[in-house]
Amino acid sequence: MRRRRLRAALTALALTTAGLAALPAAVPPAVAAPAPHRPAAARDWSTAVVDSTTARYTPTSIGGWSYPVGLYLYGQYLTYRRTHDARYLAYIKSYVDRFVKSDGFIGQSFNSLDSMQAGRLLVILHHETGQDRYRKAAKKIRDRLATYPRTSDGGFWHADNSSRAHQLWADGVYMVNPFLVEYGREFGDSAYTDDEAARQLAVYGGRLQAANGLLKHAYDESRTASWADPRTGLAPEHWCRAVGWYSMAIVNVLDAIPADQPRRPRLLGILRRLAAGLERYQDPSSGRWFQVMDKGSRSDDWTETSCSSMFTYALSRGARQGYLDPHYAAVARRGYEGVLAKVSVGADGRTNLADISVGTNVGDYAYYAARTRATNDFHGLGAFLIMNEQLQGD
Repeated sequence: MRRRRLRAALTALALTTAGLAALPAAVPPAVAAPAPHRPAAARDWSTAVVDSTTARYTPTSIGGWSYPVGLYLYGQYLTYRRTHDARYLAYIKSYVDRFVKSDGFIGQSFNSLDSMQAGRLLVILHHETGQDRYRKAAKKIRDRLATYPRTSDGGFWHADNSSRAHQLWADGVYMVNPFLVEYGREFGDSAYTDDEAARQLAVYGGRLQAANGLLKHAYDESRTASWADPRTGLAPEHWCRAVGWYSMAIVNVLDAIPADQPRRPRLLGILRRLAAGLERYQDPSSGRWFQVMDKGSRSDDWTETSCSSMFTYALSRGARQGYLDPHYAAVARRGYEGVLAKVSVGADGRTNLADISVGTNVGDYAYYAARTRATNDFHGLGAFLIMNEQLQGD
């Protein structure tokens, strides 16, 4: 029955997208539509965002194989799981089928953690369709990890190239570890995947977490990167989305690993210290979090929407699952209200989500503060959907 619904939806999607003009670029517009009006509170913002985004982009024009698109489409899948609107799943399949051949071949080298994030869609499509092509494509990521370079304590490098050698970026834990635990569950490989994912979160947390509970953006074991402290190897700042990636990943992994997993107590300790830091640095006036998390008193710092969605999700999920004290649900609720204040509806009836930092390397305070504040960037849309599917029923 599920596969018949998917076939019918693919036909409907082909008819729908045939009438849409393909956009010339995959990057969402950086400027919101003029004269937005503030949304009504009762609206289903997940379906509104998905419908707006799929109206703007076809599965072909949405962009190449990438983690921002993968993140957004994962959020779209969560919306599908709740609404059972088969168009949403058909859209994801049409996107993935651009890259995965009928025999399972996928033309990605997987030489960076970023390139692995969209692998979650492969696991999803195998689960939904049963087609072996998606298992074969996903296995290429699993096999790549056997030879992927690591730091001396076992952390995956952010990328297998000279500019990222020996480096752990907090971003990277989300790019591979949720995929790992989902792959293990789908394909009976959890003995390896659960242990590896827990190990990665522990290594990264041990290297990056500071006394205030927050994580530094990155660590360079070689101490040769321009941003690396010569003594500690750490990046200078707590960039909010890097910490957001970690916060979502650790909750996802805790959800997946068994109660007796040896590293579970360590992960819970990292999460609880992080949650305390998030509560401390939440902006009391907006409920959101700042681009450079501990420097919100500076005039050029600003509250950023994607990380605020990520923290809201992680705190809500952590409280609901019993990983965190129940009072963090109220911290998450303030974050949720703050993010919803960044949603507007344009004259065209489509949603706009504002103040999302564009993709960002490791840098200093001035670099982060000056990043472009985009509207409808996929980093923000995906994080918003994940957050909203967690909290919209509360």
